[in-house]
Amino acid sequence: MRIVPLSLACLSVLLSACSPPSPPPAAQAEAGAAATEEQDAAAADAGFEFPAIPQIMVPSIVGSGPAQRQLESSMQALIDPLAGISVRPANCSTDGALVNESGFTNVDAAGNLQRVAGEGVFDVAADGSGLAVTGEDVVRVNPDGSGSIVNSAGTFEVKADGSGTYVGEFGHIALDGKGGGTWVGDFGNIENHGDGSGLWVGEEGSIEVRADGSGRWIGGPEGIAENRGDGTGTVGAVAREVRMAPLPPLPPAGRFPLLDRFRPSGAPCGFVVTLSDKVLFDFDKAQVRADAGEVLDGLSGALAKVPARAIEVRGHTDAKGSDAYNQDLSERRAQAVVAALRQRGVAQDASARGYGETQPVAPNEVDGRDNPGGRQLNRRVEIFVRT
Repeated sequence: MRIVPLSLACLSVLLSACSPPSPPPAAQAEAGAAATEEQDAAAADAGFEFPAIPQIMVPSIVGSGPAQRQLESSMQALIDPLAGISVRPANCSTDGALVNESGFTNVDAAGNLQRVAGEGVFDVAADGSGLAVTGEDVVRVNPDGSGSIVNSAGTFEVKADGSGTYVGEFGHIALDGKGGGTWVGDFGNIENHGDGSGLWVGEEGSIEVRADGSGRWIGGPEGIAENRGDGTGTVGAVAREVRMAPLPPLPPAGRFPLLDRFRPSGAPCGFVVTLSDKVLFDFDKAQVRADAGEVLDGLSGALAKVPARAIEVRGHTDAKGSDAYNQDLSERRAQAVVAALRQRGVAQDASARGYGETQPVAPNEVDGRDNPGGRQLNRRVEIFVRT
């Protein structure tokens, strides 16, 4: 969104009338035509606008659906995030690919959602309003689209009628939602009254445009220029008459856009069961441990109760070792889990795919030092159930 300010084109209009006309009519007409072309070009080149207000972004989040809640209920005895067994909602991009996300999500019976994940902390009501704290962003959205955002671009306060304020690197902008507004920045002060009139006080002096097409410029090359709005005006400390076209009205200032409600990124497409490698495998091995049978029995029973369009078992590793070795290990582990599920009568059409170390959910290193906790989170098998 761009907000149209008092334009420097009004300077060109006033300046163009400052020279007395030439006596010979033909020369006057020729010079007038040339001057008009020069004025038009100058007006176009001198156009001055409010800078673009930084785009207001609301972080996207994910909520769980009925199928996931059914599976979670069936797996209640197994789910233990500390042990590395969890279920999260899945979202897919427009091409159907799973959006790689992690974290813990809770949705109550009324549809209110709480989520804690790498991208931040969210507390969102069923109507899409709520609060999000993500890195350098603090976003609050109200049911009517009003709210506030604080981030590196500045501080925004937005009202439901399009009014609001912005304070940041571009200065201070206030809009009344009705076409009026002010902008204070390094260039000076701009006022737009919303009725075609306005004022700019800055390095060019003081320029006033009135709603009837008249105006005044103080501090320009001629000292004072007065436009009566009827095609005439005066310039100079000792006023001399010149012809002046009426000043064009200022376009209304814009409005702040309403904030988007919190909503999923992409489209809900199922859920993901995550199993830490320590639940299923010995270190650096791809054979499912015998004592993992209880977990796989419970998981198989839960999956049998949930209708699924497709199941993909996805192997992941940390960044220790070569890319080729990690890719091979992740593929063999995914295939081993598919085989174990099929032995239990489920996931007969499931596919297996290894991603090696390419999709971490936590940093393998922090400040150049090994991060064992992060590497443990990255060593995992995910079962993506597309619903």
